[in-house]
Amino acid sequence: MLDIHDGQVTLSRRGVNRRDFIRVGALGMTGLTLADWLKLQACGETKKEPKAKAVIQLWMQGGPSHLDTFDPKPNAGAEYCGPYRNPTQTNVPGIKICETLPLLAKQADKYSIIRSIAHDNSSHETATYIMQTCTMPGELAYPSMGAVVAYKKYEAGYKGLPPYMSLTQPLGRFTESGFLGTDYRVFATGGDPNSNIVRVEGLGTPAGVTEERLKDRRTLLQSIDSLGRDLEKNKKYEAMDSFQEHAYGILLGDAKKAFDMSEEKPAVRDRYGRNSFGQSCLLARRLVERGVPFITVNSGGWDTHRDNFGRMKVLLPPLDQGFSALLEDLAQRGLLSSTIVTWFGEFGRTPKIDYKPPWDGGRHHYGQAMSVVVAGGGFKGGAVVGSTDDKGAFPKERRLYPWDLSASMYTLLGINPRSRLPHPHGCVAYVTPPASGEIQRGGLLREIM
Repeated sequence: MLDIHDGQVTLSRRGVNRRDFIRVGALGMTGLTLADWLKLQACGETKKEPKAKAVIQLWMQGGPSHLDTFDPKPNAGAEYCGPYRNPTQTNVPGIKICETLPLLAKQADKYSIIRSIAHDNSSHETATYIMQTCTMPGELAYPSMGAVVAYKKYEAGYKGLPPYMSLTQPLGRFTESGFLGTDYRVFATGGDPNSNIVRVEGLGTPAGVTEERLKDRRTLLQSIDSLGRDLEKNKKYEAMDSFQEHAYGILLGDAKKAFDMSEEKPAVRDRYGRNSFGQSCLLARRLVERGVPFITVNSGGWDTHRDNFGRMKVLLPPLDQGFSALLEDLAQRGLLSSTIVTWFGEFGRTPKIDYKPPWDGGRHHYGQAMSVVVAGGGFKGGAVVGSTDDKGAFPKERRLYPWDLSASMYTLLGINPRSRLPHPHGCVAYVTPPASGEIQRGGLLREIM
């Protein structure tokens, strides 16, 4: 990046991290750090046009109950199903989901449910790492899928907003970029997506600086740079022109408009739901339209140890409204075919309800079974893959693993799951872990690809 010390400008090759990007808010008059953000580029990963160009990951932080969402067990008894005893028939014959998701039931032809993924870990931190990286913990700290996609997109010459973004808070619990380094960490936008203008960290002009003043400063900066080139005859300045122009394009141009939610019709915003989750889903669609390849919508509150069903009354309506609107909107705009949408958390929750105090009907951590929903980007809709037993306790048919999911997604994105990732110490690291005695596989999700 550009380092400025005692009036001297130097260009390092270490890349740009999240902190550097946030500095744009303070240095927006020059656009230098944002310009440096745009330097990473190389050659493409594959010659074949991939089916998927982007991913919207709906991340249910805390671990959602599979029985109370996409794998209902109404015949298991009150100790397991609680008050949810009448699953809703979806618009796909034979597929039923929990009665609490009526709007998603009408969109079932657009998504598929995987009911047999398990990793057997019930710790938040470790399970988050497993589901986000789709690897098991080991000697190497692997990057998340978002970081891998960001790396691959930079290699392919990506230019634009940060390629790995989280709406609106960081994922936490682990370092998303792993051994790839801080250049590929998730960029959490902050801000309130339910407002008309989402005030994104690092993308605003400094307080009191209008866009006209920013344009004037760009002209002044260009004059100074021209003088610097004449004095130093340094070719490094030549390369900076395009980066600076692109940086100003983001600060002043169309990319900035992605966060102007007032551009959306009130009826569209109402359809998504006037809440943080719904409006984050809408913002994710707007970012996909502007070429951002990996967006996580981080929805918290799913750690329902206590009063699980009381929490479901709060959590499920926004989920149902926002998720269903996102699928419908992407499809209507012709974006669903090229955008993978996923829904999952770090694990499922215990099938048997804990009615004892202080849990009062809670469900606890459970890594032995969980549901994952996938849609778009080459994934077929209207299907169920795998199943759990009659209590929802263990996979019964077609046991699958997190790395089966990631390998399938990478394949649709045009990323070879067996290709290698660069490791700073030269260790051999693959995009997805190879099969071994410890790493079993269920295989690619061919039935829905």
